[in-house]
Amino acid sequence: MYSQGTKGLSRIKSRIRELIAWADRELCAEEDEFAYRRGWTVSKAGFGARRYRDPRFDQLKIGPRVPEEVS
Repeated sequence: MYSQGTKGLSRIKSRIRELIAWADRELCAEEDEFAYRRGWTVSKAGFGARRYRDPRFDQLKIGPRVPEEVS
């Protein structure tokens, strides 16, 4: 009896995780597709949250430091 209860609870938890993952994908599908088409990287940052990054930012260089003028 105990194992049946644990097994049933495990199935319920698994199903809830699947539904949350599905909802997360559905919420962000359009934005993710937009980012992927442009070659951006997409990383999950929680439920319904993403970080989108254009890898071209890694190619930017900081220009030389301009000395301050003293008056």
